Parts: sequence; C-alpha cells; structure tokens
Amino acid sequence: MSFVELHCISNYSFLKGASHPEELVRQAIAQGYEGLAITDECSVAGAVKAWRELRRLRQEAPEASAFKLIIGSEFHYEGNCFVVLAPHKKAYGELCRFITDCRRKADKGDYQFSPDALNENIKQGLLLWRPKQSDQEFIPALTKIFSGRLWLLLELSLSEEDDSERELIQTLSSAYNLPVVSSNGVKMHAPERKRLHDALTAIRFNQSVDSIKDRLAPNAENYLRPLNEIHEIYPSFTIQESLRIAAKCAFELNEIRYQYPKEVVPEGDDPSAYLRRLTYEGAHLRYPQGIPENVLATLEKELNIISELQYEYYFLTIFDIVDYAKKSQILCQGRGSAANSVVCYCLGITAVDPTRASLLFERFISKGRDEPPDIDVDFENARREEVIQYLYRRYGRERCAIAATVITYRPKSAIRDLGKALGVDLLQLESVIANYGWRYRGQDWIDEVITPQVSQDNHILTCFKELLPELLGFPRHLSQHVGGFVLSAGPLVELVPIENAAMEDRTVIQWDKDDLESLGLMKVDVLALGMLTALKKCTTYISEITGKTFSLESIPKEEDSQVYDMLQRADTVGLFQVESRAQMNMLPRLRPEKYYDLVVQVAIVRPGPIHGDMVHPYLRRRHNLEDPDDVPLPELKPILKRTFGVPIFQEQVIAIAIVGAGFTSEEAEELRRSMASWKRRGHMGKLMDKLIINLLKKGVPLEYIQRLCRQIEGFGEYGFPESHAASFALLAYHSGWLKYYYPSAFCCALLNSQPMGFYAPWQVIQDAQRHGVIVLPVDINNSYWEHRLEPHSDNTKEGALRLGFRLVKGLSEEAACSIIQHRTDEGFTSLVQVMHLPKINREDLEALASANALASLGENRYQQRWECSGFLYYYQLFSECEYINIDFEPPSRLDNIYEDHSSTGVVLNDHPLAYLREANLTPQCLTAVELLKQKAGLKTYVAGVVINRQRPKTSTGVTFVTLEDETGSINILVWKKTAIAQMDILVKARLLMVYGELDKDEEGRVAHVLAHRLTDLTPHLEELESRSRDFH
Repeated sequence: MSFVELHCISNYSFLKGASHPEELVRQAIAQGYEGLAITDECSVAGAVKAWRELRRLRQEAPEASAFKLIIGSEFHYEGNCFVVLAPHKKAYGELCRFITDCRRKADKGDYQFSPDALNENIKQGLLLWRPKQSDQEFIPALTKIFSGRLWLLLELSLSEEDDSERELIQTLSSAYNLPVVSSNGVKMHAPERKRLHDALTAIRFNQSVDSIKDRLAPNAENYLRPLNEIHEIYPSFTIQESLRIAAKCAFELNEIRYQYPKEVVPEGDDPSAYLRRLTYEGAHLRYPQGIPENVLATLEKELNIISELQYEYYFLTIFDIVDYAKKSQILCQGRGSAANSVVCYCLGITAVDPTRASLLFERFISKGRDEPPDIDVDFENARREEVIQYLYRRYGRERCAIAATVITYRPKSAIRDLGKALGVDLLQLESVIANYGWRYRGQDWIDEVITPQVSQDNHILTCFKELLPELLGFPRHLSQHVGGFVLSAGPLVELVPIENAAMEDRTVIQWDKDDLESLGLMKVDVLALGMLTALKKCTTYISEITGKTFSLESIPKEEDSQVYDMLQRADTVGLFQVESRAQMNMLPRLRPEKYYDLVVQVAIVRPGPIHGDMVHPYLRRRHNLEDPDDVPLPELKPILKRTFGVPIFQEQVIAIAIVGAGFTSEEAEELRRSMASWKRRGHMGKLMDKLIINLLKKGVPLEYIQRLCRQIEGFGEYGFPESHAASFALLAYHSGWLKYYYPSAFCCALLNSQPMGFYAPWQVIQDAQRHGVIVLPVDINNSYWEHRLEPHSDNTKEGALRLGFRLVKGLSEEAACSIIQHRTDEGFTSLVQVMHLPKINREDLEALASANALASLGENRYQQRWECSGFLYYYQLFSECEYINIDFEPPSRLDNIYEDHSSTGVVLNDHPLAYLREANLTPQCLTAVELLKQKAGLKTYVAGVVINRQRPKTSTGVTFVTLEDETGSINILVWKKTAIAQMDILVKARLLMVYGELDKDEEGRVAHVLAHRLTDLTPHLEELESRSRDFH
C-alpha cells in the first residue's frame, strides 16, 4: 500500500493547523507514506521547518531517504479550496511570486485571491481543487487554462457530508473530464490534537468553543490516517493518482541558489580586487603609523578565505550600508562575530581591533562553516529608519525585505487565549495572571496557576491543564525581525514570498532567521541601539559646548583609571550594558581595571557562566585566591589564559571541545548551532557523550565536565561570544568616559534618547544631580521640545540642563513648537499671551500649568490651571462679559510632589521619602548616604521608591531590587525563599521598606541590604504613580 498526502496545513496556517511541520513529517514517515505536501494557506512559512526535519531524519533513519516533501500552498475562495503544488524550481518561484501578490494587496495577516488570479499567474504549477458547487462562473476558464494540470480533490471526513461530496466530485469529473485525487485534508498529525484544533478555531473567531460548535470540524478525521484506513475509505484510482502527481514533483528546497547583489561593485571591477583595495585603504587609516606585520598577515589570511568562499559581495554589501550611514552622519557600529574580522575593522564596519582582544576569525567565518558569515550592525535608534529606506531605494521591494520573526505562544498569552476559548471569566483570569510571580515558579507552574481560582468547573480545569502544554510554543503570527534584511541579486519574491508588515513602508518575508540559515541565504542585520543615539547626541552637545568637533574617536585611547574607578564603585546608572542591578552587584567584585576586564564584565553576568558555576572560580583566580594557571589539561592553557583558566565565552567552550575532546570542525559547528538544544536527543546526545567520554579519558575531572555541560545549556539560553562582548565593552567604556567628564551633556543625551535602559527619566536626573549636574525645570520662556544645555554661572564648563517640553504629559509637540516659534527674546509676560497662540488648546495649557511650566508668569499652578480652563471658556463664548476670577490657595509640599510626578514624572527639588521621613513615617530607616557609613553586618531598616526589580536566571534565584530615597540609591538582595514568602509585596509595592542585614564590598564603597522582611509603604503615597522598570 502506498499513498502521498497532497493537502496538508501545519500550524503555520495560523490558528488553523494543529501540528508543527516537524510533527507532520515524522508522522507521515511513521505511517509509511511515500510523500507529503506542506500546503499552508497563502504561505510557505512552514516549508523550511519540514524540510529541515526531513533532512535530519534522512541522516538518522534509512526509511526516510526516499520520502518526498512537496512544497505548495492552499487558497480559499467562496467555499472552494485551491491547492497549488510546485513540481519544479520555476513553478516554485512562480508560486512565491503569486503568494506575494495576494499578500501585498491586503493588510497584514490577510490576502486577496480569486480563481481569475490563478488563471493569470500560475502557468507552471499543478492545481488541486476542492469545489463548493458545480455551477460556478469561473469553472470553464479554469478547466481550460489548467488542462492537464488540474485535479479534483476528494476529501472524506466520515461525516454526513461525504455522500454529497462524492456526488459533486463525480459530476464535475464527468462534465470536464477531470482526474480525481484523494486527500485527508490534513490539519493535524494525529487525532489527539482535535481538542487543540477546536480551541485554535475558537481563538481565531475570538469566541468560546461552546459558542461556535457549528464551525468546528465534525470529528478528528482530518489527520494523517493509517494507510489501511485510507485504502478502505477511498477508491484505489484516487490513491494511485496521488502517486502520479507526486512523481511529477521533483523540486526540493536545496535547489534554491542564492546570489548576492551586484550593485556594490563598480562596473568593470573584480569584486575580490575591489574588496582588497578598500580594505587596505581602510587599514592605512586605522594604522597611520604603519600596518603591523601581524595585522598584514591576518588581512591576507582573511582575504584569501573570503575569496575562496566567494563572500566578497557580502562584505561589500555591508560596507555599502555602513558607508551610507557614515556619509549621512548616522552613528553605527558592527558587533557580534564580525568583531573577529580585521577586514571588518579596516572597512570601518566594526570598531574593535581584533588583535587587541585576540579574537578568532574562525568564529566569524571558516571553510568548515557552510553558510555565509553573520555581521550585525547597530545604528542610532532615532535614525535607523533612514538606513532601512535606503535599502528599499537601492534594491527595490522585489529584492529587499525584512526577515520574519515567529511570534509563539508563551505562558501568559497562551493562558489568556486558551482561557477565552474555554469560556473562563477573563477578569478572573487577568487577576490570576497579574498576581502570579512568574519568575519564581518551577516546572509545575501549570498546576500552580490553573487552580479553582480560575474556574470551579473541573472539566474546564482538566482541559486547560492538558491543552496548555500543547499550545505553548505554537506559532501565533509572523512579525518582523528586529532588523534582519534579506537582499538578493534577482527577484527575492521568487525565493520566498513577501508580505506587508504591520508598520507602514515595511515588508517582511515568510521565513525567519533559522530558515534563512538553513538555506544559506544572506541576512544583513540592520539593528537599532538606543545608546548609539545617546552617544551621538552627547558628542554633538560637547561639540557645541567646546566649539570644537567632538566624536567617539576623540575619546583618548589610553585606559582612564578614573573612569574605571567609577565603574568599580558601580556608579553606572545610564551606562551601556553595566547599569543593571546584576551588573552593579558584580562590578565591585570583579573590579575592572582595563578594557579586557570590561569585556569579561559584560559577558560574565549571563546564564552561560552562571549556570556553569564559572563566576566564583573566575573571581577567586582574578584576585589571586586560587592558582590562575590551574587548568584541567595543559593544551587548554592558551585557550583559557586570558580568563585565568576559567571558560567564560562561547568561543572557549567550543575550543575546549576541539582541543580537549577531539571534535572535528563540523562537530564544533554543530555544537555552536545547537547549544540551545543541548538536552535534545539524537545527534546532540552523541556530541555530549563524545565530549564527556573524551575529556574523561584525558583525565579531566567529572565535576568540571558537568559544569561545562551546564554552561553550554546556559549559553543556549543566553550567552555572549567574546566578540560580541568586545564590541559592547567598547560602548560601555565610551558611555562611562562621557558620563565622568561631561555628566551634564551625558544626562541630557540620555533624556533625549528615551525610552531606553533600566531607568526612567526621574532616576537619570536624580543620579545626575548627585554628580553635580544643575537641572532646571520646564519653563514656558526657556524650554524647547528637547532637553538642552544652557549657560549657567555655577557650571561654566557645561552649563545647566534645562528640561524640555517633551517631558510634559498631555502637551502636544505641535503646541510646543508654536510656543517656541512665537516666543520673543523677552519671553512671555502674561498667561493671556500664551492662551492666544495658534495651535494650542485648553488641554495643552492645562498640561503646562500642571507641570508648573508657567511659574515664571506668576501665580501658583492651581490658579494657572483654573485660569487656563476657565479663560478659554469665557473668551470663546462670552468674550464681552467680565471674567470671573477665583483665588486658589497654593499647593502644599505633598501636593507639589504629586503634581510634579503626575505631570512630568520628575520631582526635581523634593522626594517622597523626604516627606515621609519628616512626617516621621519611616523613623527607623537609614538613608542611602547613612548606610554607606555603617559597618557590614548591621541589622537595619531602609526605605525608598522602587526603581526596578531584576531577577537573573541563576540557581540561587536572587532578586535585585533598587530603591531610591532623597539621598541616593539603595541596593536590595532578596533571596528566593524570602521572595516566595512575600511575593505579593515584592511584586506590587511601589514604595518599599526593607528590614535586613547590611553587606559591603571589601573597600566599603558599595553596600547592599540582604532582605529579611519587606513592608509595603505604598498606601502612604497612594496617589504617587511611580511605576518601576521591572525585570528588564
């Protein structure tokens, strides 16, 4: 018995298919099918996943070697279903172009289709048709144009509709002499997925399952049935037809051959020679005193490998993008594995000299890696769109699009959607989700959250618990990658369909980065980085202050001890990569003194080193408490020397596998790719066994090997290669230098680059004030839209930071621009002048009054707010009547705190804790300044506004909480046991009092409190809406 299933959708027909593409391929092979067509609706989004799984199975299971995977797509029209199959490469390109046309004519997530469009555009593909009725207008033209390429689909679901289905198919077959092929109309790989399919259908219609029973499939027959059942249900000639159609289909995805865009090489130039010329021109600029011999040797080695692998166009494409950005004065920097390349450094793509950090080019590109290299380039967040539109202009929409990101169901979204489908009360469900401490739960979290509090119906609870694990990880929809662009020499639409993104002027392909990597298609990462925007603004402000052009290149190359001293004190609010509480906790312990220390600092507070228990050994060896030369094998010394014998980076782990465990370059590459799947059985299990056995044979202690394996798991979750850390460490140092020497300009730049980082504007301003920055309030006569520096007698170097109108909540930018445009040198002298300005309304005026931005015009903010609202009313309706004035008492101190925070989010010259302290509501609490003067071990109380909470994924389960009082920041460590015991307070409190034990670093410069007991003080200031930046 043989059969090929020709109509099968996966869960990439979003909310319609109930099985992953991989599950469908595995099940079809297990059932003994000869082949399977993946035919998602107006999409090929699941095709690569299926192909990749088949490729893996062919390597492991002989029975999969002859299995045929066919690529196609289904389209629906007025009850009809049309399935287009691609028999060869030309037909595949035609199908991709057709899907693109259908998608581009509709909004994101939808498509426009008609049978006439099929007739006009599908000249090579095979067509299967499941008709709605026999007298439709399009039938004569369809049967004529698709003569010899058209089959009727017979799909029987063992329901009462089967007889009429047979009759319709027979009628059309006889009338138009059309062959008939059988199919299961597959929507799931196994009948057990029927309940999930029903739930997905309910989610799609935004209803409960009970309310849409008439729209649900009548049974679970739309699955990959066993062959014996297929032969019992369908006539043999329809089954044989499936084999004949499959025989016509020879296309496989590995036939796709990607070609790089050619525009980047001047006409008549050889790409290799052109790249070499640009590289050496850049090398002379990078090394004005002469190119060192080791750099020359490395350049030649890299250029030879690039030429041999024919990657010149790739490097030149990236160079072209970076060159455009630089000519447009857009700050950018390459990072990631590209930082390993001296060629990238000389081309100006990256800013890290690989010889300075001893980075390995092979981590970036090698003959053993059968894929194009991966270069990530960060651009100013505020100006990245200019770069994106440049790419669209240069290559056109047919040859340029953004890679997809598959949005999958995570716990919260799965609970919400599934709960709605099961008819659970949504308000109750939201309450459960909001009060659930997600980061503190273990593997049994489903049983902990799906309780009678969700529903009193035991059947619903059972279904919820059983369906939730199946739904988790299911694709929900396609979104756009954060910046991954795919460019091609020919029409990209013939490689993969392109559809509209949610953002205007954006288009996205139907494959994600893993799909692109599997097929060897070039992806250029055009990423946005807020810190680059801040750094660019900061250097611009410094240029204005000093009257001299200043850029990042102006920062001295020599290591600055004062900057590193600031880092060692964890004085890092606003700094790139080292401002989180976890990083602040590590800085005084690691105590970076030079650039490479900062590279380690950036990388060490990550799951890889933490899970592998490499952090404490590194710190002990760094501070000479252990022998830094003690390594498990002598041959590992060169690999581990710079990190004191402890593996910190991905490159080191891979090198240990090669040098210590005898991995081939291919196995090492597989290890690099599959770190996230370390626990997966199969090939990765074999790699793990080889690593363990070979290291044991060489005498490496089992405990060390186990730590290494845990580290690999952590890297799979989130870990830094050394090259990535090297690029980020440079930006971290640059931001630190600017903060230390130009704190006002740096703070101004941070505020004008919001939102970014861990801290809200108020915390950034408070930190700046503690560094001597003079901050002036928003003022109708002095502020502009953005924050800016203005001359001030108390700071002749930088001046004072004047807050801008952008901080005022409820004030439109249009109104602010009108104020600035009509403001004279003398400024406004009365509120009436402001009221009569064009493009300003009552809401704008009230927002200005609430923010006390009208203070220079006299009267208090309450009086001004009344006059703003009342004057306009009388002025517009009763202009001839006498205006009635009412005197208001000035706001109290607490009222001003409330008003400042609610209107701007910033309280400049006061603090809630100062008010509470003076009101004797926190009598036992030490201030942040007082805390630093105490000895370690003191049991004490502290209190403050909760600035952020951060819980890294560590085995100890510690939560870092930052409180702020009127004198500074207070660092709190909450251990897991305390966190679980007082979860509600920890998660919800905005004003927190902590009783605990004081702990300090060796030099006593950094303190934190180990929390024993938490108390919520929020009720004391219920009106103060100070939202913390949680878990960034």
